[in-house]
Amino acid sequence: MVEKTGGSYSGAARSLHWLILALLIAQFVFAWTMPHIGRTVPVSRLIDLHVWFGVTILFVVVVRLIVRLTHGEPVPEDGLPLWQVQSARVLHWLLYALLFVIPILGWINASWRDMHVTFFGLFELPKLLATRAPGWGWTGDIHGLLANWVLLVLVGLHVLAALYHYVIRRDGVLQRMLPGV
Repeated sequence: MVEKTGGSYSGAARSLHWLILALLIAQFVFAWTMPHIGRTVPVSRLIDLHVWFGVTILFVVVVRLIVRLTHGEPVPEDGLPLWQVQSARVLHWLLYALLFVIPILGWINASWRDMHVTFFGLFELPKLLATRAPGWGWTGDIHGLLANWVLLVLVGLHVLAALYHYVIRRDGVLQRMLPGV
């Protein structure tokens, strides 16, 4: 992995970070207000928005990972204990993994349910498996579990860590990801 010598993340990394946050906020609003997706539930605008934003999150996360792998991250702040540096890296990679796996599971489940996955209705993505393929009905449940519990807990830890660095340690960790810094 590449480490930058500068003190901040690249402008692309910062922009993608905050774009993903905005998309996630919208996605959770759609997810929590849309009808439960069952066998007889017709596709609604909220379900469409949930799918469209899920596809968008997947695309943006792939771009974010490419930026992370090609441009690296800034060197850790001076004086940070090794356990904080290592736990931050683990947390970041867990977030990346979830932001990739959760939309894929949603896409698999939509394929299983014979729902069309499109990008804002502009083009349709291929089905990842056959409708009602045996052994794949669990994907929607795991999609929801990972999104509603695991992702929210990890995002909460990420926010708490940023606030800890800003309010208690008063170091520059949070500022490295702020726009315009």
